[in-house]
Amino acid sequence: MNKPQDETEFVAAPAPNDEVVKPPRARVSDVIDSDVASDTGSRKRDYLDGFLQQQPAAGEVGGPGSDLQTAVVDALKEIYDPEIPVNIYDLGLIYGVDVDDERDATITMTLTTPHCPVAETMPGEVELRAASVPGIRDAEVNLVWDPPWSPEKMTDEARLELGML
Repeated sequence: MNKPQDETEFVAAPAPNDEVVKPPRARVSDVIDSDVASDTGSRKRDYLDGFLQQQPAAGEVGGPGSDLQTAVVDALKEIYDPEIPVNIYDLGLIYGVDVDDERDATITMTLTTPHCPVAETMPGEVELRAASVPGIRDAEVNLVWDPPWSPEKMTDEARLELGML
């Protein structure tokens, strides 16, 4: 037998009439994950146990001051204008956030100018961010230009951040 240069041996291929024994197929039920296994050694099957049994909080779903409306406003405060280091809510671009009883959010907003570099993408980002709030079924953004945005619509925190106070 010739030895290859890397000093490993050649393995002969099985003859055509030799029976090849395949290894057993892996099954999910055969795997035990030590991180998930309980003290008894059995694997916990339902990862969403408890979550699916939770009932929605009782009380008013939508409307002014509801928990969902507050959650949407908090989510919108995470979106920043790329040119100004202030979130769009404190900047005064959000005119209204309405959440109805069917958990639909309607956001009325404007932009600083119609020629704003993010004029095409900002409303879509606002809609995605609002729709990602747990409990919101659907989100819609209404882009308006009347009344036009002005620096007077900014919060005091935004003015302080921009050095306008």
